[in-house]
Amino acid sequence: MASNSRIIYPIDSRPPLARTLVLSTQHVLTMFGATVAVPLLLGPQMGMDRAQIATLISSVMLCSGIATVLQTTFGSRLPIVQGVSFSFLAAFFAIIGFGTSEGLSPAEMMQLIAGAIIVGSIAEAVIGFSGLIGMVRRVLSPVVIGPVIMLIGLALFQHGAPKAGEYWPVSGLTIFLVVLFSLILAPKIRFFRIFPILCAIVIVCTLCAALSATGYFPEGHKAFMDFSYAAKSPWLRINPTEIFLPWGFPRFNHPGFIIAVFAGFLASMIESIGDYHACSNIAGGGDPTPKQVSRGIGCEGLGCLITGLLGGFSSTSYSENVGLIGLTKVGSRYVVQIGGVILILLGIFAKFGAFAAAIPGPVVGGLYCTLFGLISAIGIQQLAKCDLSSDRNLFIAGLSLFMGLSVPAYFEGKVTMYSPGAADLLANVPEQLREIILSIGKTGMAVAALIGITLDNIVPGTPEERGLVAPIDLEAPIIHEEHLPGKEG
Repeated sequence: MASNSRIIYPIDSRPPLARTLVLSTQHVLTMFGATVAVPLLLGPQMGMDRAQIATLISSVMLCSGIATVLQTTFGSRLPIVQGVSFSFLAAFFAIIGFGTSEGLSPAEMMQLIAGAIIVGSIAEAVIGFSGLIGMVRRVLSPVVIGPVIMLIGLALFQHGAPKAGEYWPVSGLTIFLVVLFSLILAPKIRFFRIFPILCAIVIVCTLCAALSATGYFPEGHKAFMDFSYAAKSPWLRINPTEIFLPWGFPRFNHPGFIIAVFAGFLASMIESIGDYHACSNIAGGGDPTPKQVSRGIGCEGLGCLITGLLGGFSSTSYSENVGLIGLTKVGSRYVVQIGGVILILLGIFAKFGAFAAAIPGPVVGGLYCTLFGLISAIGIQQLAKCDLSSDRNLFIAGLSLFMGLSVPAYFEGKVTMYSPGAADLLANVPEQLREIILSIGKTGMAVAALIGITLDNIVPGTPEERGLVAPIDLEAPIIHEEHLPGKEG
């Protein structure tokens, strides 16, 4: 049982309002960099203009705020911040790739993403509120989750250097500052330990803005900061049509995408359970009860359901904000609830999204290079929870990882010297079933999850061997403050 003797403000406490606002803003700033990074990555890939990207960013902030208030008030009731999850990126890119090949508009791609999120969120809510999460946890061991998370990061390699290469001086400076702040200065200076990504974004964007204002970066340059839309954008998003279903009615006609996104939900749920235990212990509450965990997962599902209706992306608990509690010794639920309200206000304040949309592409590319590799590293960390001296575990994890890379290459027709191709093999399969198989086959994390779950639950292995039961000396929760936003990211 954790002690709250070192906690300044325990879970049920209410600091003075002025202090609460400062502490809440700190939580918002801690999750800001990663939360904005996801729409800045996916928006341009869908072909969105600045106005659409601004709407996407505002929607993401609004959804994160609502999900945070839900989680802290009705869910686990722990000081858990909810934000955009990196677990779903590979599946979202598969949807965007399909939409691009089919000539769909950005709004139509978002409709497909929203449909998959809504179905997955309902399943997550059912798993949570019904108490089935314990059964899911036994099926999804670190032997399965590790390779899946690794593939989330590895699948994003094509969006790193190519994006940063739009203008290497700016992206290189971004990479340098993230490394400097997070790895060199963070152990010495607490400020950089909390805000390494945000500091890098602010410094590089300030430099780009100055060089743009002086004409060094002309209009049209990749590092040019264009504030024209921010200047003419409205101050508030108060029109209901701008908030509810801003991209149109969700589409549910691609089951394969729904399955691929659900694989992200499974990974997110398992990681969230770890966050609940870590957060509760570090905030002085001891281990969360099974009912708390069930309510927490259930409310994460409700939060994602609202996300699908309000035009954002799937949300999950943020590990770095749990680390912030350990640094500040402030475990107050009230502080995080006010932080959720601030996020909601930012989502309604349209100028915020417009200014965030002006961040140059090379800055975002630099962030990708520093962040996406860490997603795979966190997958390795997850895999290390199982017994890596076991030939059983090594074989299952290795096969899942390799096939998660190899099968999509086959399904996408990238390996042409072999025949028949996937399309030829599935020529006589009914159209709907063929679409499901093709969608899963093109998504590495879905392939790895299916192979891993099947083998890990068929091949005999003890709970200790599979990493479901930790050795006695490893049972204490460990807070990894360097974790990516959204855990996997």
